[in-house]
Amino acid sequence: MLSMHVDAEKDWKAADCTVTEPSTIRRAISAASIGNVAEWYDFGVYAFFEPTIQKVFFSNLSHTMGEIATFGLFAVAFLIRPLGGMFFGPLADRIGRNKVLAATMILMAVGTFAIGCIPSQDSIGIAAPLLLLVARLIQGFSTGGEYGSAMTFIAEYAPDRRRGYLGSWLEFGTFTGYLLGAIVVTVAGLALTEQQLLDWGWRLPFFLALPLGLVGVYLRSQLAETPAFAALEQETEDRERRLRAGQTAKDILVLWPYVLVCMGLALAWNVPNYMLTSYMPTYVTQTLPMMQQAGGISPTESRALQITVMVLALLSIPFIGRLSDRFGRKPFALIGAVGLVVLALPMILLIRSQSEAAVFLGLLIMGLLLICFSATMPSTLPALFPTNLRASGLSISFNVSVSLFAGTTSVVVGSLVAYTGDLNWPAYYLMIAGVIGVVSILLIREPNGKRMWGSPPAAASEQEAHDLVRSDNPGSVGSGPGLPGPGRAVRGQMA
Repeated sequence: MLSMHVDAEKDWKAADCTVTEPSTIRRAISAASIGNVAEWYDFGVYAFFEPTIQKVFFSNLSHTMGEIATFGLFAVAFLIRPLGGMFFGPLADRIGRNKVLAATMILMAVGTFAIGCIPSQDSIGIAAPLLLLVARLIQGFSTGGEYGSAMTFIAEYAPDRRRGYLGSWLEFGTFTGYLLGAIVVTVAGLALTEQQLLDWGWRLPFFLALPLGLVGVYLRSQLAETPAFAALEQETEDRERRLRAGQTAKDILVLWPYVLVCMGLALAWNVPNYMLTSYMPTYVTQTLPMMQQAGGISPTESRALQITVMVLALLSIPFIGRLSDRFGRKPFALIGAVGLVVLALPMILLIRSQSEAAVFLGLLIMGLLLICFSATMPSTLPALFPTNLRASGLSISFNVSVSLFAGTTSVVVGSLVAYTGDLNWPAYYLMIAGVIGVVSILLIREPNGKRMWGSPPAAASEQEAHDLVRSDNPGSVGSGPGLPGPGRAVRGQMA
């Protein structure tokens, strides 16, 4: 397991605990989650409108090449996410989580709105896909700072004993945004003819991102900085000088075991995420019917199945998050990782049958395994890093992993299927992710109920604060997975 050499222990008192009123916590969760709604609304629209976007921006390419190009533009946003994480993560550690979240929200809304303004390839030629590329890069850059900062924001507001439940609401926002995008696309497909969609209808869902973003900026502007960051500012007057970019990078490199484990957990979480939400709609409605030369499920039926699965997943996430506060994060994460290894091939074979019931069952299994991560990782990953480097370490680790291995799932798996003719590649990819997940989970210690590294104990009331310091391990020795002490880390190692 990961372990950390630490300085002298601190004898925590009730007065040292951070106490945040439940009403403030609820507003913090809402403000952070709205960014995920906006981000995944765009992903849902882009994934379900993939055939239409392909015709608008790549009308001169064959179906296979147009599909790969469309997924390539989806993936390119992920390639720039690490740059966004490297820029916004250290910035959030320097000027605060809240200011960065407001900036990323504005950038994300502008990038999505801009997609709806781009003329078609028939109108302006090669400039159309180039402008789409620019808009996707803006989205990717903003998202690179959005998710890591949002996880940090919620984790630092949450009381130690409820971090799993409260953190799960971040992913509730993710699924809500995706569902919203899927529903809007489905309604547009039913209300408009195919020609109307190609002419102007596809733009409308992207335009909706701007008012959604403005709501998010307003909600975030109403909140103060997180308690953990505010306490750190008071303790460290020379923070600005010490956290120059070079020093931040050096500090993060010292934490390389935690960076690697964070990347492994992010990969195991996000490969099934993007497999389900961005690749499966095209796999079910286009790839399978074309390669199996059999009648498949219509786009409308596919959307209905996806929406049903996502609704069930959305309703389950807070429930599993609450259970993780009682039984721990690791058991649920292990269920998800082992399930990917064991059930990936059966679920893809079910989907390949192209029977509505079997496709639904295959997608449902994938969705249930996904939420084992979605309900636990937002409270697990932030605890891997100390407060002064939390947003930096988390944003960089998470986004590098998503960029290289998860966000590219659609284009990589789509290309492998097209090149090899093997329709089981989605299963192989999920199995690899599951193996990496199992190894990463086994390397961490259970973070449930523990204060986060570098932060004082956090409670929802004065009574809970007294209970925390009177517990068997006052100060909660174990400030996160593999971080077993409340002092400052001086060097990291693998135990």
